Amino acid sequence: MTLPAGWTIRRPTLDDVAEILALVHASDLAAMGEPDFSADDVREALVGSAYISPSRDSLLAYAPDGALGGWAYLENDNGGDHEFVEVYTHPETGQAAQAPLLALTLARVAERAREFGHAAMTVRAGAIPTEKGYIATLRDAGFEFVKRYARMQRSLADVPATPPPTPDGVSIRPVDPGDDGDMRLFHRILDTAFRDTPDYRPRTYEQWREWVDGQPSVAWDEWLVATADGTPAGILQSSNQSLEDDEGWVKMLAVAREHRRRGIGEALLRRAFALYAAKGRANVGLGVDLENPTEAARLYHAVGLTAVYEADMFERTVTAA
Repeated sequence: MTLPAGWTIRRPTLDDVAEILALVHASDLAAMGEPDFSADDVREALVGSAYISPSRDSLLAYAPDGALGGWAYLENDNGGDHEFVEVYTHPETGQAAQAPLLALTLARVAERAREFGHAAMTVRAGAIPTEKGYIATLRDAGFEFVKRYARMQRSLADVPATPPPTPDGVSIRPVDPGDDGDMRLFHRILDTAFRDTPDYRPRTYEQWREWVDGQPSVAWDEWLVATADGTPAGILQSSNQSLEDDEGWVKMLAVAREHRRRGIGEALLRRAFALYAAKGRANVGLGVDLENPTEAARLYHAVGLTAVYEADMFERTVTAA
């Protein structure tokens, strides 16, 4: 499938951040009434990693009048056989580019499968339920619905900046980024705790550390480690991805299976809420798989988070080229 006559494509660079962000915000506003993407999110996608090269795995599509009409890119955290494809198009001018951008990106997935030595790749894409046109495009391209996620948020207006008490035997401290052993401990807790979730894609410590070191900024005092009776039990990893929206963001919350149901997850969340409030953040946000077997959504509701919107996940298989 090719773009309509007069349309052009090229690879993005970091000089395109502002233009891409305007496109994504226009798409978000049409789909859910508010933007949900920051300049740092765009930069992270354009910087790439050991497994993603924007010079090969991302595309910009321009309409005949020179306006940016679409942006497509891939995500892959570990070089494994699972990819995530994202296609943003301008709601007024970019719809004609949607299906061609998706087709071009899926063709690139087939090439990547061969390059990584996989017989096939499992590809996922997300869509807000109101994005009827995009959902139809995904279905036409062979994607099928698999599950739903929620983007959750709560106000911090009533949260005191003083850290709340923890359950008996539980202590919480920030990770020490200068201590390789402590960083390895943080990764080990995260990796072990998420092994029982279906969609978790493991990364070695080296892969994970490369991702961490590639972040535009990290507030290390917001990366927390919990111990139970002196034993490492859980972690909370924050992200600065929503600072532009005056929001603290919980990137990862993980509690080891043997330490669950002791209030450790709630204690980590409430400590993070207090840290965000002390810095003057207005809200806290996170994303959750509504089918997570650890019933994370129930915990998030218990601490006052509610769904801002929900997104459906679609999936298909792409055979190696």
